[in-house]
Amino acid sequence: MKDLFLAIFNIFKYTGKVFAVLRNLLFNMLLLIILVSIAIALIPGEERFIPPNSVLRLDISGNIVEERRIVSALEKLFGDSVDPDAPEPETVLQDILDVIETAATDERIAVLLLNLKHLDNAGLNQLQVIGQALDTFKVSGKPVVAAEDYYSQAQYYLATHADKIIVNPMGGVDIHGLSVYRLYFREALEKLSVNYNIFKVGTYKSALEPFTRDNMSIEDREQNQKWLSALWQVYTDDIQVQRGLSQEVLENYTNNITAALAETGGNTAQLAQKTGLVDHIWTRPQITSYITTLTKTTEEKLHTISSLDYYDSVQPSFGQTVSENGKIGLIVAEGTILPGKQPPGFIGGDSLAELMKKAKEDDKIKALVLRINSGGGSAFASEVIRQEVLELKKTGKPVVVSMGTVAASGGYWIAADANQIWASDTTITGSIGIFGAIPTFEKTLASLGIYSDGTGTTPLSSGLDLTQPLPEQLKGAIQQAIAYNYDQFLDIVATGRKMAKARVGELAEGKVYDGKSALALGLVDKLGNLDEAIEAAADLAGIKEYETEYITPPESMKEQFLQFFAAAMPSLPSDKAATFPIVLRLKKSLESRLESYLLLDDPQGIYAHCPIRLTL
Repeated sequence: MKDLFLAIFNIFKYTGKVFAVLRNLLFNMLLLIILVSIAIALIPGEERFIPPNSVLRLDISGNIVEERRIVSALEKLFGDSVDPDAPEPETVLQDILDVIETAATDERIAVLLLNLKHLDNAGLNQLQVIGQALDTFKVSGKPVVAAEDYYSQAQYYLATHADKIIVNPMGGVDIHGLSVYRLYFREALEKLSVNYNIFKVGTYKSALEPFTRDNMSIEDREQNQKWLSALWQVYTDDIQVQRGLSQEVLENYTNNITAALAETGGNTAQLAQKTGLVDHIWTRPQITSYITTLTKTTEEKLHTISSLDYYDSVQPSFGQTVSENGKIGLIVAEGTILPGKQPPGFIGGDSLAELMKKAKEDDKIKALVLRINSGGGSAFASEVIRQEVLELKKTGKPVVVSMGTVAASGGYWIAADANQIWASDTTITGSIGIFGAIPTFEKTLASLGIYSDGTGTTPLSSGLDLTQPLPEQLKGAIQQAIAYNYDQFLDIVATGRKMAKARVGELAEGKVYDGKSALALGLVDKLGNLDEAIEAAADLAGIKEYETEYITPPESMKEQFLQFFAAAMPSLPSDKAATFPIVLRLKKSLESRLESYLLLDDPQGIYAHCPIRLTL
């Protein structure tokens, strides 16, 4: 028996040693990977040689954003991509504009080749600004070429600004219109016995309809149709101008695609060419040959440089400056508005307030431009930011808001007190309304045979216990708080926009507007891009010589390391199901539609949020 116990002990003893060796090996390998990654990142890169007659490939991939989100090394390590050379998930709008502007005067660049195949989500106003930059580039006499296997709607909009649009013989052009679709959960919540307590003000405040309905309400459908039609008109008008097409031709292509395609025997590339959407149907070798002739080079090899590599030689339009002249501060506010401090890609009430304080305390900053691209979020965090806007204005420094793709609800809340509000004609804004939503799960638990019971000292003593139904007095209190905050929102807009409160009430109730309509209604002051908003800020400050500087938070050692390691660590293959393209698209679609709801975290549960996601 003793020998048996000794044998068993030895088995566990040696098994433990094996696990210890494996554990040490694993951690040593991880440490080695980290050290190698850091070493590689610290090696200074050689300056890339760009020969004359080069082709600049303008890579626009992923989502076009105002500010790049920090992607951690773990996200890269366990990301969706199976391709180590996968395109970037985001491209910063200003980076694109800076590359195009620099290349226009760079004698080494002979041709600009648009690479749009990885372009994902983009606001129509963002595409407009890039298109304008491409038109300015063409003034230099250098050709712009768009050559893709297939064009999505957003990709094609940019392609129309090229001198030549080329499509693969197996390709085509997808122009189908604009839409807004949401997921509705009422029946699912009912089946799960979730009791959703809804509090809102505003007939058109539709943010909570996904939890209370199975389809879009008549009011929401009506307002969405209005601004969708306005944006679609801009899209089609721009294409008609760029391609010299008539409205009838484009309408026939989008509204009667089946009959039109029958005339070409189902050949989508030929239909695109016949309609005038593209100039040539060429194979990839033919495209290479054509671009080579444009460079007028005598060498056989075509010299191409990606915009990512080319950016190393670009002087950013906005950055940290040491100018003795006056400065215009620029703060980017992009993403859902949340309480506290938040990383880039989200708007933290405390984070943005601190940046506003920096602008207030910097004597060289004479005015501030707040670039907003947000559908709102926490009402509390929005008010924290707005209060800092007021404090900044007390110093005499003007504040100008430049609206991006969307600046609605909480995004409009923080904009209302600016000296001027600038938007594009395709900006989505307004949505002046408030709501609250608190789910309780007493019915869900009961369906599982689980019950919550107890006692307390007052009718409100259970508080927000999600296992208990909300007390009626608490429901009444919350609704009153919602009504108060809505009234406060109306006061803020009325004061900031110098409008009668009754008039603001007519424009409010959660109604959404396109930028052009918002201008006509007095919700914005001017239509224009970020550069024009910066010029307006300088004019209000009374300065003619100035530089624009991004105001960003100081990075802690931890944040610097995370960003450093994120850049050093390459993406590695993943065997997840999401790597299948169709599954990945579905996953992204669900994430984008649910993210704005899952992130909401107002301390009082009160939100000024407009979860609009335009499908372009």
